[in-house]
Amino acid sequence: MPTQTAEIHAENIASSTNLVPLGWREWVALPELDILRIKAKVDTGARTSCLHTFRMEPYTDEAGNPRVKFWVHPIQHDLHQVVECDAAVIDERMVSDSGGHREQRLVIQTTLLVGESHWPIEMTLTNRDSMRFRMLIGRTAMAGNSVVLPESSYLAGEPVLRTIK
Repeated sequence: MPTQTAEIHAENIASSTNLVPLGWREWVALPELDILRIKAKVDTGARTSCLHTFRMEPYTDEAGNPRVKFWVHPIQHDLHQVVECDAAVIDERMVSDSGGHREQRLVIQTTLLVGESHWPIEMTLTNRDSMRFRMLIGRTAMAGNSVVLPESSYLAGEPVLRTIK
């Protein structure tokens, strides 16, 4: 739980700027992927955001565009809840993880919903089974949209899906 001082600081930031105050972890949604709630680590050390996928099937659509079908367990330690997703592939990038291991990853673009705010982000897809969070929000996704208060958690509250429409 955020301290009362952090909550006041977050309210001041939100009212004086267009920036969304974020704690070090937040509940977010990816509505275009039908992921209505997923816990994300706010990671200023990561350039690009990433999403856990336990299975991926890249393919080419009828128009010759690269796409990927992928499956997500949005809740850590819950292998019964599965969301099947489909998205256009916008790039393939070599990414280094926190352990220094390099991996070629598919990149998609989707809308990130944080509280009542939303904006487009790029995100890589990888298996994060051994990680504590199913999603990372990297600094590129945060730039110009948010400010991080690392002493706090869940400042944005639950994602508000009605704000996307």
